[in-house]
Amino acid sequence: MSYKNGKEILPIKLLLELQKYVQGELVYIPKPGECRAGWGENNGTRTQLMSRNIEIFNLYRSGMSVKELIETYHLSEDSIRKIITKTNKELTKSIG
Repeated sequence: MSYKNGKEILPIKLLLELQKYVQGELVYIPKPGECRAGWGENNGTRTQLMSRNIEIFNLYRSGMSVKELIETYHLSEDSIRKIITKTNKELTKSIG
């Protein structure tokens, strides 16, 4: 996200109207809702977590215990169990 000077990009009427509410401050103008990316889509976090979760699920299926997964991934038992359950449902849903 880059800084833009309002004098350079806004019509004078709009600039004057905005100055009634704020002067000399940074104002964030969000994209319209339909243009916004979902959480973690732009920086790859969503993909990384999905990959990690599938790895955890596969290790569990191949015999690794929940305790070993907790120690390996530094997550709580509740988080590991949720990942296993959710990933199993998602993989089952995509196959069948």
